[in-house]
Amino acid sequence: MGLYVLMTRLTPEICSDMKRRETIGKEWKHKVDQLCPDVKWHGHYALLGPYDFMDIYEAANDESAAKVSMITRANGALSCETWPAIQWSDFINITKVLD
Repeated sequence: MGLYVLMTRLTPEICSDMKRRETIGKEWKHKVDQLCPDVKWHGHYALLGPYDFMDIYEAANDESAAKVSMITRANGALSCETWPAIQWSDFINITKVLD
């Protein structure tokens, strides 16, 4: 399983409808859970800054992670970026074999 970080910006329409924000979020999560059952969630965070949300999750492969991004874009995200992440200890092990 690979670790991924999803950075999301919402559309202005969704941002202006704060009363429905919880419902919209639950609908998105339900769709992702149905269509990506292999995804294991580590965290979902609201942010103050250039992104609205950050999700950290594990997926079986890049295709599954891409599916999460596509569902996100199809359900109210203006933009989203998916970043593969490497555990610190794994990163250090990689650097040990470099000259």
